[in-house]
Amino acid sequence: MPVEIVPMTQADIPAVVECIMTAFADDPWFQWIYDDPAKYSKERNIASLTSRVLWGLNNAMFYVAKETPPSLEQTPPLPGQSEQQASRLVGVSMWLHPEPPSEPESWYSYFQHWLLFVRQFVNNVRYLGYGGLNVKRYWIWKSRQAEAKRQILTDPRGYYWCGILAVNQEMRRKGLGRKLVEIMTNQADREGMKCYLESSKLVPNVDIYRGMGFETAFEISCEDEGDICKVYSMIRDPKQTKPQQDLNERESEASK
Repeated sequence: MPVEIVPMTQADIPAVVECIMTAFADDPWFQWIYDDPAKYSKERNIASLTSRVLWGLNNAMFYVAKETPPSLEQTPPLPGQSEQQASRLVGVSMWLHPEPPSEPESWYSYFQHWLLFVRQFVNNVRYLGYGGLNVKRYWIWKSRQAEAKRQILTDPRGYYWCGILAVNQEMRRKGLGRKLVEIMTNQADREGMKCYLESSKLVPNVDIYRGMGFETAFEISCEDEGDICKVYSMIRDPKQTKPQQDLNERESEASK
């Protein structure tokens, strides 16, 4: 069935949460952070991820890939379903806007972060804890990530940041992940902006991202009691679009 990539809507949130949780179940970073399966609470983490996805809907560029029936006459929506809801969600990407480090955080952004904090606090109270999250390891990772950002994120204009990229298992290796990345890297090329992402899967993810123009800029090593998780920070420089190439050629000719 054909797949289309469209901006996420609030109605997509439950399917987005399920897609992300399923895709990251075998992720090395996720398994390192949630290191005790006996303490893991799926319900608590659905609530937490729902809060984060809702934040992303209001503060980031969120795209979903949907497998659409070739004919809604052959596969009509269920009663009460819209045509959009009848499509099956098979992939997700979320991109944060570039944030120049010299610019102060806006009041809107501050309020949105505060609102996310309140929602997560309510989740902690409701579910009596963090749902199996190893808080110590979480802060180890945040500290190492901050160190990496200080060293490699030097562009004063900021970066398009890929915060989430998830594709259903049966849709992998079919080019869908590339499409969910290119929807933003193409825009970054037009604007001459760099892009940033992180992956804890050396194989096959890092090589796949290299094929999209990303290069490893920093290897984040998180260690706790001899248990190590590596996260690869990757940066993509913008490629010149055809109009920009033509402009550069004209400027070069004019300067001769």
